[in-house]
Amino acid sequence: MKNDQTKRILWSIVADVPLQSVLEDSRCPPLLRRTLTGTLSWQTRNETSVRKALGVPRIAPRWVAALMALGATVTVEGEAGPTEVLLSVGTRLPHPHMLHIPLVEGMRWGEACVARTPADEPIVAAVAVVEMSDGLVRQARVALTGVWPEPVRLAEAPARLIGSPLEEERIRAVAEAVEKEVAPRGDFRGSEEYRRAMAGVLTRRALEQCLRQEGENE
Repeated sequence: MKNDQTKRILWSIVADVPLQSVLEDSRCPPLLRRTLTGTLSWQTRNETSVRKALGVPRIAPRWVAALMALGATVTVEGEAGPTEVLLSVGTRLPHPHMLHIPLVEGMRWGEACVARTPADEPIVAAVAVVEMSDGLVRQARVALTGVWPEPVRLAEAPARLIGSPLEEERIRAVAEAVEKEVAPRGDFRGSEEYRRAMAGVLTRRALEQCLRQEGENE
């Protein structure tokens, strides 16, 4: 791990290691620990490498959502040699070598999901990460599962929070915008309308968790 001038700590992980090793690493932040447990079994974590989880995000969608919300990058093999790219589902990742996770001072996180039972994979999930500086939002990302053609994607609306205080009114406005932004496909677990409504509700809950953490750390 290394520090840069913006007080950003970069945790780099070799793509060949299993998810269980990521979970057991003392540097693993609470958000990633939360998304690696629950419905994701010990056996799956041991049998699934970081490379496989990134290549097949349906295996651990909430974990991938957390990585995207954190602004994780991946070192891949390109035509001109290794290059670092922002993690984005839907973009082909040729031969990923390393996963890089930035852990930023002033970071707040929240996670919310809805499922049939606690043991089931969530129908819809939202993971939010907000970076604060001097009482203002420096960066805001919300990744959602179950509401896109892809297994997981970042919403665009949370960027509206940047440069302003993190407040209930702004959170509600962003949640409403996310509800309009998503493009869910209904199935036997949840209709299009249900998934769209849950996208807004869960975005609000995840961001409200960030707000509570922001208040606790003032």
